[in-house]
Formats: sequence, C-alpha cells, structure tokens
Amino acid sequence: MTAETDLAFFILLARKGSFAAAALELGVSPPAVSKRLAKLEDRLGVRLLNRTTRRVSMTGEGEAYYERAIQILRDIDDLNESLTDASATPKGLLRINATFGFGREHVATIVSEFSKCHPLVEIQLVLSDAPFNLVEERFDLGIRFGSQPNSRLIARKLQCNRRLMCAAPSYLEQHGAPQRLEDLEHHNCIVLRQDNETYDLWKLQRNDRLATIKVRGALSSNDGEIALKWVLDGHGVMLRSEWDILRHVEADRLRLVLPRYSQPDADIYAVYPARHNLSAKVRAFVNFLADRLKQRFGELPAA
Repeated sequence: MTAETDLAFFILLARKGSFAAAALELGVSPPAVSKRLAKLEDRLGVRLLNRTTRRVSMTGEGEAYYERAIQILRDIDDLNESLTDASATPKGLLRINATFGFGREHVATIVSEFSKCHPLVEIQLVLSDAPFNLVEERFDLGIRFGSQPNSRLIARKLQCNRRLMCAAPSYLEQHGAPQRLEDLEHHNCIVLRQDNETYDLWKLQRNDRLATIKVRGALSSNDGEIALKWVLDGHGVMLRSEWDILRHVEADRLRLVLPRYSQPDADIYAVYPARHNLSAKVRAFVNFLADRLKQRFGELPAA
C-alpha cells in the first residue's frame, strides 16, 4: 500500500463512520478494514479512531491526520493538474454533482452528447437533493442555482433563470387568476419543503421591490417533480424555476401567474474548485454545457 492509498483509506473510513460501511464501499470484509486500520496505527504509533460495536469516531490525533490527509490529496491533485498543459486533450475522470430535477432533465443528456465528443473523459454524474461539498467530496464540478457564497469556488454563470408563479388553465378558470400579490392568500398554493427554508413564505421581487407573502395549500412535497405534476393536474399555484416550466407554458399546459413577480437569485451556475480552473476536461465540459443550455432555453412568452 502506498502512502497516498493509506490517506484515501483513512478519509473514507472516517467519513463512513463504521467498518461495515467502509468495507462495503471497498469491496472487502469488515475485519479486513479493521486489520488495515490497525497496521496504519501501528506504523504511525498513535490511535486514530475510537471503536465501538457499531461506530468509529476520530481521536484528536485522528482529526489532525484527517485534515492533513485531505490537504495532501488536494496538493497531489494540484500537482497533477499543473503538469497537464491547459490546451491538452480532455481526458481522465470528471466528477459532476447536480440536483435531481435539473440533472435528469438537462445535465444527463448533455453528458451523453459530451461523452461522444470526448471519449477519453470518464464521467461520473452524481445527483443529490442537497449539494455536496465539492472540495471535501472531491468533485470537479457542481451545477448550482442562485448566489454562490463559497469563496473557495469559481462560479461561471451558465444561464439566466427565474422562479415564477404558475398554474394550470383548469385551476385558473375555476378559481380565477390572482390580480394582486395579496390575492395569493386566498388561493391553494403548492409548496416545496426543501433546503430547510420556511416553505410557506414566498419571497418575491418586482423591479426593485421585495415582498414576502405567506401562502397555504392542501398539498406540499419535498420532491419538485411531484409538486409540478400536481400543478399540471390543476390543484393550485406553484413557484417553480423557469427551466422546469418553460415547455409547459409554451404548450399552454401552464400559465404564468403575476408574471412581473419572480424569486431572485435563481440563475444557473457551474462551480468548481480554483485548482480546476485550467483543467482541460473541466473547461471543455463547462463550455459545452453553456452552449447546449443556450440552445435549449428561450424567453418565456408573455402572460
């Protein structure tokens, strides 16, 4: 075993938190994981993990070793990247993180197209409800919505995007279309319980005016696709990203509600660690992604 593989092994074990989970990831038995850890600790002369019957937890020395291990592996990646000419042919493993809805609808198809153009790039697309920490989880690229507070990441805007209110024609014909923001208080609103935010408060912007409206409704979900289906079925008003409703608005399956109001900070970004700024595979994919999204998106028709 090399020092680098020992570092990666310990990081994995610390993150998984148990011999069984780490063994499953590595494709070995839990006793094999325990034995490898013991050898590592014997060689270092310190105890890195406390063991219980089900879990492991880091000692003080283990936490220090974990932090340095992450940094060392990052430095190795940086060295490998620096030795690669920025104009080189894109190749190697490219790990991408995106949300379930946007990943399935757009990113997966674009990855398929990109793979045909760049056969030397191996791509792992990982979809998640909440975004991963790109640096700690060793992702090359993430697709994000809204402002990017992490200063350690480079953000490139891919596409303008608004979150707009919409409803099915059948709902609006039965209940009438809201004429003012306050009218939403008397409508059935379908809400998403996501991102630990207060789901029943919609924060909206019209020009320079910011407004918050409390909504209510009989249906809510943590899954955007389910909520969108309910809106299409005529159950109420929903606040949803432009990229997700555009095709339905164009086909008159949905109509915009109070279209001058939208939720701010919804633009689509590609974000990646600074060390990947000159990576040929990342640069090529981000350019490819930006071009394909521009081809796919247009302006929403006026309501």
